[in-house]
Amino acid sequence: MTEPGSITDVPGIRVGHAQNDSAGTGCTVILCEKGAVGGVDQRGGAPGTRETDVLNPANLVDVVHAVVLTGGSAFGLNTTGGVMRYLEEKGIGYDTGVAKVPIVPAAVLFDLAVGDAKIRPDEAMGYQACKAAGSNTVRQGNVGAGTGASVGKLFGMQAAMKAGIGSASIKLPGGVVVSAIFAVNAFGDVVDPQNGRILAGARKINLKASQSTSLSMADTLTSMVKPLGKLALRIAAKSNTVIGVVATNAKLTKAEATRVAMMAQDGLARVIRPAHTMLDGDTVFSLSTGHLRTDLSTVGAYAAMVAEKSILNAIMETTSAYGLPAFRQ
Repeated sequence: MTEPGSITDVPGIRVGHAQNDSAGTGCTVILCEKGAVGGVDQRGGAPGTRETDVLNPANLVDVVHAVVLTGGSAFGLNTTGGVMRYLEEKGIGYDTGVAKVPIVPAAVLFDLAVGDAKIRPDEAMGYQACKAAGSNTVRQGNVGAGTGASVGKLFGMQAAMKAGIGSASIKLPGGVVVSAIFAVNAFGDVVDPQNGRILAGARKINLKASQSTSLSMADTLTSMVKPLGKLALRIAAKSNTVIGVVATNAKLTKAEATRVAMMAQDGLARVIRPAHTMLDGDTVFSLSTGHLRTDLSTVGAYAAMVAEKSILNAIMETTSAYGLPAFRQ
């Protein structure tokens, strides 16, 4: 069952999606136009990011104005130009004295193997996502950065399953809200943390068929140490990642926001098996928009929980597409 709430439950956060359904790609923009203290934690061996160094607590700028989650692999980073143009038109950005420069970190996922690899999210799509942004409950599933997302790719796309984008939030005593949004494009399987059941992932393959028609799970972790899995690992595409944002109205410093991003990765590890591999580029951003004082460890612990719920929602809300079956099927 889908968990209620979304990242827009945090005041000051708006979210917009844009996608090309026929091409199987899209982007999602998380806007914080009044500024938010930001942090980031990147794990895995195949990241694709922009402006993550600016979020290092040792560096000068501590406020960001948007975060972009996008398909298109490194090509998708072009979406940030459209987001910057949108923010500049509204007079939003870091004041350098001669111009206001919007601070827009971004992370990409690889969806070029789905749909049309020659069509990727670009500046126009980033701008479109900003125009579509709102504070209502976020649409989930096959939208935005989740349009071409998939999971379970040990045996290639022919045995993978469809995934998407999901969001969730938790309201704590005292008015603190902790929320998240995640686009799920993992190499591994997505599992139910309560019982270990695989919800979506690599399917068993028929060596005599050109693709898998089975909805029986292969179990990536177990398969990796078997002869066929070992062979598959040698040629497995380094084209996977789970990217997301956790946000809160609690007051955080830049270093504290970084710690929250680090703790949120625990939620990813609880539901993605295996996580943080050399074939993934898992990246989590964190945003603090408010001034409510609360315990840092509490915020981080619940950030992991909403990350987990968002990833599960991404699977539950996704429908079959591009020849890939989804959990609902």
